[in-house]
Amino acid sequence: MSMHISLDDAQAMVERARAYAEEIAVPMNIAVVDGGGHLIAFARMDRAIRGSIDIALAKAKTSILFNNPSENLWEFCKPSGPAPATEYTNGGLIPYAGGVPLSDADGVLIGAIGVSGGLPVQDGEVARAGLSGRG
Repeated sequence: MSMHISLDDAQAMVERARAYAEEIAVPMNIAVVDGGGHLIAFARMDRAIRGSIDIALAKAKTSILFNNPSENLWEFCKPSGPAPATEYTNGGLIPYAGGVPLSDADGVLIGAIGVSGGLPVQDGEVARAGLSGRG
């Protein structure tokens, strides 16, 4: 049977991401979702941009739907790519860094973390730190 992300696990991911965001001094919105893209845990750090709340959630959803880091979608949906405007499907996707999928030991997709509030490269570092403890 495949694992799932518990509330404790999700909150621990949020806290690891938050700690890294504090290290780089960029307030972030951090969302952890289950394998269906439904929210488990969320934090908006003090002074994080409110408009990035939905972006963090959309990055996590993008990672779930394509089982890849969110930035990998860009190669497909960019204007010269094989599927331009794919980002407008599924209620809106975010094809840049900050969403990272999470799979269990059997390789089954069980959730994702989505981060927004800084530059895309910073969002990606904070998301990876949420999964591993380091960006």
